[in-house]
Amino acid sequence: MFKRTLTASAIATLFASPAYAVSDAEWAAMKEEIRQMKTAYEARIAELESRVKAAETKATAAEDKAIESASAPTAAAPAVSALNPEVSLILQGRYHHAEGDGHITGFLPAGHAHGSEKGFSLDHTELVLGASIDPYFRGYANFAIADGEVETEEAWVQTMALGNGFTVKGGRFLSGIGYTNELHPHAWDFANQNLAYAAMLGEHYGQDGLQVKWVAPTPVFLEFGAEAGQGNDWSGRNDLGSYALFTHVGDDLGDSHSWRAGLSYLRARADGREGHWDDDDDVEAETLFSGKSRYWIADFVWKWAPDGNPKYRNFKFQAEYLRRSENGELECEDNAGDGGACAGGIAGDYRARQSGWYAQGIYQFHPEWRVGYRYDRLNLGSVNFGPEFSGVLSKPSFTPSRHSLMVDYNPSEFSRLRLQLAQDKAEQDLTDNQVTLQYIYSLGAHGAHKF
Repeated sequence: MFKRTLTASAIATLFASPAYAVSDAEWAAMKEEIRQMKTAYEARIAELESRVKAAETKATAAEDKAIESASAPTAAAPAVSALNPEVSLILQGRYHHAEGDGHITGFLPAGHAHGSEKGFSLDHTELVLGASIDPYFRGYANFAIADGEVETEEAWVQTMALGNGFTVKGGRFLSGIGYTNELHPHAWDFANQNLAYAAMLGEHYGQDGLQVKWVAPTPVFLEFGAEAGQGNDWSGRNDLGSYALFTHVGDDLGDSHSWRAGLSYLRARADGREGHWDDDDDVEAETLFSGKSRYWIADFVWKWAPDGNPKYRNFKFQAEYLRRSENGELECEDNAGDGGACAGGIAGDYRARQSGWYAQGIYQFHPEWRVGYRYDRLNLGSVNFGPEFSGVLSKPSFTPSRHSLMVDYNPSEFSRLRLQLAQDKAEQDLTDNQVTLQYIYSLGAHGAHKF
């Protein structure tokens, strides 16, 4: 570079000095040197252009390969999450002041209830495990811990690579019917479940079996699902105990609104399902129901957030309607020792058609604060006992209902403190003014909740 600069300076000097005479030989030599410099420069530029083009080609090939690998999973080594599963422990505790014991007059429950204990209690602790097993399957398990007992609420595997909008789930899972049914207690917007679910589904409905879902390739969200399983029938039969069908449709309205609506059908069989009924002597009688139950559920959810950003402000409206029809045999265990009317135990026919609904609204007015109101109402409908129960069991004249008001503080996505006030009229002749203080803490990784 220094030599070329010196030569150029010499040429300039030659042309600038009129007293200096250049011979033909010297002029020819300078022209040759200039030509060589030009040739070397052009060769250098061509080499650089070739290297840039080669680099661009290599980068494009690598990008295409990465996209192809992402869109077509192969039987490669398990993902990192398979070796390091998501593990979380949900801690829930509360103080609950109430007069009643959670009994709902006029309904035979279909399962257990969460959070009916009075005073201080360790409400419902959950241990959650989840991970991608390989490119084709995901596994999940949820264990509920309460009063020294451990219950497997969910333990399933689900496909990840069937394509065309299909997924298949097998094991124990919460049914996809309705909206609230798939939510665990820590994801509820209130400290307890709505009356319709508590009275007719036993908080939520789970079963051992198979579930198939299909999301249609449409501009709006359109989902269809079917389930077959053992249900809540633990009789040990080989035939299936329940079937379920459901569909959900939803869409966005502008940037700030979104909604989802659904319709579900469930047919389940019970064999000795435990329940309680106040007999005609106003004494609680233990009952056992064996027969068939049919459910229809309609659900609707609407969400609002400014420009689709729910961090600072958002509102959610949610409502569901449930209808249950049952027919079969009912046994009333002997309660004569308590002064009851089921002396010696009685068995007879039982038929009922009942319904219930709830509506609630949750408003987050600050990133850390929410308020909410919920109204629950049940309809005893038609309840018919066989002639064996004449003068023993009869339908009460009563309409269970409940008002609930809550406010919760969420310092982070992993912690929540809640105060709830409720006027509960689910038990006949009792207006139960309830106060609940609740904490919910999540330790470890935890997946996002549903829409």
